[in-house]
Amino acid sequence: MNTGGVLGSALCIGIGVLIVGIALLASSVRVVQEYERGVIFRLGRLIGAKGPGLFFLIPIIDRMVKSDLRIVTLDIPSQEAITNDNVTVKVNAVAYFRVIDPQRSVVQVEDFRRATWQIAQTSLRSVIGEAELDELLAHRDRINDKLAYIIDEQTEPWGIKVSLVEVKDVELPPTMQRAMARQAEAEREKRAKIIHAEGEFQAAQQLKEAAHVMALEPATLQLRYLQTLTEIAAEKNSTLIFPVPIDVISSFTDLARSVSKLADKDQ
Repeated sequence: MNTGGVLGSALCIGIGVLIVGIALLASSVRVVQEYERGVIFRLGRLIGAKGPGLFFLIPIIDRMVKSDLRIVTLDIPSQEAITNDNVTVKVNAVAYFRVIDPQRSVVQVEDFRRATWQIAQTSLRSVIGEAELDELLAHRDRINDKLAYIIDEQTEPWGIKVSLVEVKDVELPPTMQRAMARQAEAEREKRAKIIHAEGEFQAAQQLKEAAHVMALEPATLQLRYLQTLTEIAAEKNSTLIFPVPIDVISSFTDLARSVSKLADKDQ
């Protein structure tokens, strides 16, 4: 009997068993990070979610699926939609969501990221179709809140929480851009005319008050004549026509009459 051959075979079997045992032990040890959870299945049945930290699985019997709990940034590609007032626009957005129930995110849906992405696209087209262009441009926060509510309501059974949805860009057709530019120009002209009319009205009010003051004090009218002459005289090539008040002329006329009467008496 070959004792050395038997011992060699036993040694090889022992080494093989040891290697298999180490491999099974290594496969049973799991480490889950702080931002992760491990969903455990035992013979196909859901056991629960474990982590973070170190724990052990029963080899071959237990299976673990990791679920990331961090916030996911989801880019919603540009969607072409028709608004409620029949304007074709292209809109893209971004959504922020995270897993709040790891078990449901694994059991209830095959790929929660792709499912959320598809719902976000369809919801974006639906909300844009219900809104008018002015609301989309001026009240984008309402569109964002409505989108977040709709997407969150549909993903809630999967253990997903949508925290924020933001419309990033609204692309208008060239014809609509030109029409809006003309509208903005007309609005600016309207404001300019209103401001000019208000200025004319205030000037007229001031002139009315000035005329009332001059009517009460005739001397102010003479001072205004002198001020006007001073302003005109600043131009050296100007020809001045000085208006003489009738009161001055009448005083000279009265003086001439008085002198004439005295001369008649002397004769």
